[in-house]
Amino acid sequence: MTSPLTAPASDGRWTPRLWGTLLVLCAAMFLDALDVSMVGVALPSIGSDLHLSTSTLQWIVSGYILGYGGLLLLGGRTADLLGRRQVFLVALGVFALASLLGGLVDSGPLLIASRFIKGLSAAFTAPAGLSIITTTFPEGPLRNRALSIYTTCAATGFSMGLVLSGLLTEASWRLTMLLPAPIALLALAAGLRLLPHSERERDHKGYDIPGAVLGTASMLLLVFTVVQAPGAGWASARTLLSFLAVAALLTVFVLVERRSPGPLIRLGVLRSGNQIRAQLGAMAFFGSYVGFQFLVTLYMQSLLGWSALHTALAFLPAGALVAVSSTKVGAIVNRFGTQRLIAAGFALMAVGYALFLRVDLDPAYAAVILPSMLLIGAACALVFPSLNIQATNGVEDHEQGMVSGLLNTSVQVGGAIFLAVVTAVVTAHTSPDATPQAVLDSYRPGLVVVTGIALAGLLITLTGLRPRTADRQSIVVTGSAAREPKAEAERVAVGD
Repeated sequence: MTSPLTAPASDGRWTPRLWGTLLVLCAAMFLDALDVSMVGVALPSIGSDLHLSTSTLQWIVSGYILGYGGLLLLGGRTADLLGRRQVFLVALGVFALASLLGGLVDSGPLLIASRFIKGLSAAFTAPAGLSIITTTFPEGPLRNRALSIYTTCAATGFSMGLVLSGLLTEASWRLTMLLPAPIALLALAAGLRLLPHSERERDHKGYDIPGAVLGTASMLLLVFTVVQAPGAGWASARTLLSFLAVAALLTVFVLVERRSPGPLIRLGVLRSGNQIRAQLGAMAFFGSYVGFQFLVTLYMQSLLGWSALHTALAFLPAGALVAVSSTKVGAIVNRFGTQRLIAAGFALMAVGYALFLRVDLDPAYAAVILPSMLLIGAACALVFPSLNIQATNGVEDHEQGMVSGLLNTSVQVGGAIFLAVVTAVVTAHTSPDATPQAVLDSYRPGLVVVTGIALAGLLITLTGLRPRTADRQSIVVTGSAAREPKAEAERVAVGD
């Protein structure tokens, strides 16, 4: 329920307190994205200083992904049941402490543990923060504007992380671990004063402990299996048995959820075509981008010999374009609907990925790399805010945390799965004694896969397009959708 202290004025203007609330939530999202992008550039320095093997070094990244992707479903539902404000603030405090720990430890296992704890805390702050926005800002233009600003902060954090990591690592890799701590503590102090008090779900029908255990276990095992598959072998007995165990856990999870009076995930939410397209689109969007970034980073640093900072600056135009344009996406959604923006974004993304296939060992930045980055930046500005709007529209307040957790799970699982697939494709086409040209040629099938993932996202989105007149009717109705009965609310969403 919207707090009177943070409710928009009758004419739609935002009060200073409302801006402050959004700023706190944006800071947490900014930190999540900043942390993910900063650690990658610092890995070589960490490995050298702590004497870590490549396989151990991988878990500094994978540990975060495991905690984040594995616990998002639980984090989203916990926010609904225990109070979004309380869950957000506690998790943000844990994130700050884990950042301090990560910057002070002197052993690989402790650093990996701190990364897992940070991922775990982010699994609670991300869905709690998103659901605070969707329950504070009424559905329609006000929420669309808030979500476009919110997602802009994620893109800005990711872009700044790439550049900051290159600068900070020159002094010490520990600074990349410590930097999020003071920002998180400032956001925590502001959040204690500004975030609206949220009521717990008082009429819930008990805590779905079996569902929480099964859902968390299945997501943890899925992410772990996908992360380990390239090294263990996709056809190895270990990988196949692990995937079989995931399938068994998910089957039992669905059976439990269908019978539970207070399920971790209400499966009826997934009857909405809009919701299914948003979840699949999130997987395709983040999965394709993570795969692309992985390949481009290898190309620039391993083949061209560019420094970490040089590589980060090459990506910067995409992030800058997102930061500049995403705040305007809310108004564009109000006019055209989410489906058209997501479709346009996936089309731009596919063209940008395909254009990068033209690169060679003598890079033409202005002619090839820069146009790709600008197209992908424009795509991200359109797709990411629109997916968040589409997934949360028409959902009742007491289920916003659940849906937010589900969306973030789709993002993380999609990233883990498709990155592993792209890595496997590139590895299969690379030989140990390959020439630089042969190595570059081995990257091209990976780029083709990335382009195909974006095209799959486009096709999924196109199934939801409706005639223009129907879109206009949906946009008019959407502002009151949250107040309609559940069946009607699930039917109505921007651009469906």
